This record gives sequence, C-alpha cells and structure tokens, in this order.
Amino acid sequence: MNNTNTQAEAGVLLLRMVQRFNLLMVAVFTLGCWYIVDWTLARSVLIGGMLAGGSFFLLKRDIEQLINRVAEAGEQVKGVKKLEKVRFFLKFYARLFILGLLMYVLTTKVSVNMIGLVLGLSTVMLSVVIVVLARGRMVFSAQSFKGA
Repeated sequence: MNNTNTQAEAGVLLLRMVQRFNLLMVAVFTLGCWYIVDWTLARSVLIGGMLAGGSFFLLKRDIEQLINRVAEAGEQVKGVKKLEKVRFFLKFYARLFILGLLMYVLTTKVSVNMIGLVLGLSTVMLSVVIVVLARGRMVFSAQSFKGA
C-alpha cells in the first residue's frame, strides 16, 4: 500500500513537471518565433500551445476525478467503475470534438500559420517526452529500490 502511494505521488509530481515545462516551452517557442520570424508565427504557436495545454490540463483533471470516484465507491465499485468510464470517455470525445471545431474556426476565420499551430500543439507531447526521459527514470528507479 505504501509503495502504491509513493508511485501515485511520483506520477503526480511528473504531471506537474510536464505542465510547468510545457508552459516554459510555449513561452520560449512563442518569444523565439516572434524574435526570429514574426508575430503571426508566434501567435500561432501560442494558440496551439494554449489549446494543447488546456486540453492536457482538463484530461488530467478528468482522470483524477475518475480515480477518486472509483476509489471512494466502496462495495459498489463495479457499477461506479463502469459509469465513471462511460462519463470519462464521453467527456474525452466531447472535448476532442470541441477542440476540432476550435481548430476549424481558427484555420478558416483567423489568419494563423499552420506550422506555428502544429508547433504549439506539439509542445505537450515534447514536454512529456523530455520530462519523462529526464526525470521519470530518477523518480521511478528510486521507487523500485525502496519497494524491493
């Protein structure tokens, strides 16, 4: 049980690091694009980063709600688990649909640079890869030594 708690804390720590690193990466990319190219590219990076970062934050929050509700279910865990999974997937696909609509409106109604938008949208993925490679091994290898 103690090992499970420490692994959960390590996972929360990694998610916080990903979110902070993502904000830093969006800021650096936006300022770099503005300085090197122009404001249109920088604005597109910022918009893409905000969309991806916001979606990641909401996904993280929904997963935490799912885990907490299932953990608090007690004896009715099977029914609650099934209901919460359905709720989670409905929220996930609704958010994906809204994100698609926002991107459609952005690309048709607002002048955005597609390369900048894709660069901004990819910041979460890059942040996850970099943080997990840099910190994930240290966090989880320390946990495996404690649990062994």
